[in-house]
Amino acid sequence: MAQHNTLEVCRVDLFTVQDELEKRYPAVIVAAVLRIREEYNWFIANPDAKDRQFVEYATSRHGISRTLAYNDLGVIKALLPHLAQASRDFHRYRYNEMIIETYQMAKKRKDTKTMEKAASSYAKFNRVDLEDEQAVPYDLIVVQPFTATDDPSVLGIKPIPRLQERIQELLHKYQAENMDIEDIEFEEADLEEQTLFPDEEKNDGADPEEDIL
Repeated sequence: MAQHNTLEVCRVDLFTVQDELEKRYPAVIVAAVLRIREEYNWFIANPDAKDRQFVEYATSRHGISRTLAYNDLGVIKALLPHLAQASRDFHRYRYNEMIIETYQMAKKRKDTKTMEKAASSYAKFNRVDLEDEQAVPYDLIVVQPFTATDDPSVLGIKPIPRLQERIQELLHKYQAENMDIEDIEFEEADLEEQTLFPDEEKNDGADPEEDIL
């Protein structure tokens, strides 16, 4: 059985309904996702809480060890940037959850009017009255053919007459003219500075103002 990383599963399915989770993952992973989902809701509702307070809540609420509670906290903190971007999905999940709960309560009271309103709201919000979008038929997409060319006329540029012949002529010409050139190694230049600049040593340490006077 494939191993599942809790953090990676939560990145994708933190707000997926329980029935779908149970179809995709082992029971231990489903339990972890549901627990972290509830802890995340508490974390958002208590933004000023310290890590210690979160751990105390998680151990008391879910009966888990402090080590696992700290591990859950690490998962939630890692998810925060991702969940901030997916806040709309979170609110969708919360809305559906409330509508379903309203429907179930109305059903127990046999309140058909409220049941109808809840069902209508659920259908409208989730756009179940619309047909599913047609999947793009990627297998029918024709790849645009491209052919490499050195002809500039395809860009609207007038080509140079006999270009390749001219290139070959120039290559032969300059290769023939430079046949006597030899590569030599680098040698340090001997400038004979003492001979070329005999007065520099005498002027070392002299007052520039005296030279001017």
